[in-house]
Amino acid sequence: MATDALLTVRSLSAWYGRARILFDIDLEVGRGEVVALMGRNGAGKSTTLKAIMGLVERTQGEVVFRGRDLGRAQPFEIARLGLGYVPEDRRIFTDLSVLENLEVGRQPARDGAPNWTPAKLFRIFPNLAELQSRAGGRMSGGEQQMLTVARSLMGNPFLVLLDEPSEGVAPLIVEQMAQMILALKGQGVSILLCEQNMHFAELVSDRAYVLEKGQIRYQATMSELAANEAVRRAYLSL
Repeated sequence: MATDALLTVRSLSAWYGRARILFDIDLEVGRGEVVALMGRNGAGKSTTLKAIMGLVERTQGEVVFRGRDLGRAQPFEIARLGLGYVPEDRRIFTDLSVLENLEVGRQPARDGAPNWTPAKLFRIFPNLAELQSRAGGRMSGGEQQMLTVARSLMGNPFLVLLDEPSEGVAPLIVEQMAQMILALKGQGVSILLCEQNMHFAELVSDRAYVLEKGQIRYQATMSELAANEAVRRAYLSL
């Protein structure tokens, strides 16, 4: 487990209607860590992030962020505490420019968290620097993904929940995403990412949890997972 944990999840279960999706999830993310939540489609990765963020109506268990129990908090309150969330479907404002999208995400500076400005973000996301006035709806999928991450960072989060950053984008953008995550880690941002792409996860992650059918089946350092062919074949291979 991580030391000096920013996020601690204990016995987290979640339901959609009567269907139980998560079964007693335990995980931690430490300061400055990149942790991968891995598994096939339908394993419960995205639901885990949504449950942490307060976006699932029925949950059970404990989510503690920076020492605060999030059990009764609304999603906007969780965001204001410095927990960023980048959904898989991006949800940018298509009629707004890149700069306007970034301004939507702006929150005050936080003690102990990096303070982001558009100028700083454009150094991490050089593609966006060239598109500052372009409407979000006129950008490629990969560019929109970068914009969604950058907009979340304008909230100056301590930790970012990042859902499937490599899915559906060109290989070149995947490499840029990996460089971006490592740059954010260098700035002190912690990241919990859902991912299926083993190569991508191996490039950026310190540790990994592997989900199947809403349960954590395996946890280890990223290098240990990469070396464990039996686990990868059982839970990650298509």
